[in-house]
Amino acid sequence: MSIEESIQNTDTAPPPESETATEPAPPVIRPRRRVLRTVGLIAVAAVLGLVGGTAVGYGIQAEREPTPLAALNQPPLVHPKPLPKGQEPEPLPEAEDRQAKWDGDLRKLLVPRPKGARADGQDGWQSVAEYANGFTRPEWTLRSELALGVRRIAARSWRTGEDRWVKVSLVQYRAKSVVGALRHVTHEQAFASREEEAGDFGEEVKGSGNGRYYVYPVRRKAGHLDFHHARAVIQRGDIAIIILMSDSRKIAEKDIRSLAEQQLERL
Repeated sequence: MSIEESIQNTDTAPPPESETATEPAPPVIRPRRRVLRTVGLIAVAAVLGLVGGTAVGYGIQAEREPTPLAALNQPPLVHPKPLPKGQEPEPLPEAEDRQAKWDGDLRKLLVPRPKGARADGQDGWQSVAEYANGFTRPEWTLRSELALGVRRIAARSWRTGEDRWVKVSLVQYRAKSVVGALRHVTHEQAFASREEEAGDFGEEVKGSGNGRYYVYPVRRKAGHLDFHHARAVIQRGDIAIIILMSDSRKIAEKDIRSLAEQQLERL
């Protein structure tokens, strides 16, 4: 055997069995049942501890004296002592007491006729039925006003120049409530905004809060005079202010606006 064969045989020959053979590893036994049993014992102990702690807590609470509840009654209110006789404050003058003014003669709050104007139509108290007749749907308006609790109406109308006619109405509602006046004004403003392209929502009456005035385009019809008209709708407390103006000539915005502001100042 050559040297190369000896070396090859030496490299490839397997090592002796005594050096390569190893004993198999013993099987690993996992303590599954012991783990589950331990977890179960811990869970049972936790539950027993919780129940036991709760029971002890209830027992301690039961042995304590009950805590009294706070008294339901309130301490008596302290009212200021009345001022000695003769030192009471003076009542508000009528000019500053709006409600006293509104509860008085409503006719006195109407704006007066301009100098040189001629009475034409209503001047003083007006019934609800007469007021409703001025609308396109009188029966519906009458029922609506009665439902809103209308109390009384004062109106004044006049004529100036050749064809200008003006009417101012103060419509007051019962129980010193602003609801009736607000509903009436809201409805009239909605109608006024839709009528003949009044210009969106009209123009604001300064100082009124929710008052608006409207000036409409001219109406023309063959054989008739041109018809111009404007209106103002304002709420002041439990009173609705309705102003109508018509003319055969153009109505300037300042005319209806100025009249609305004058009437508002009187309230």
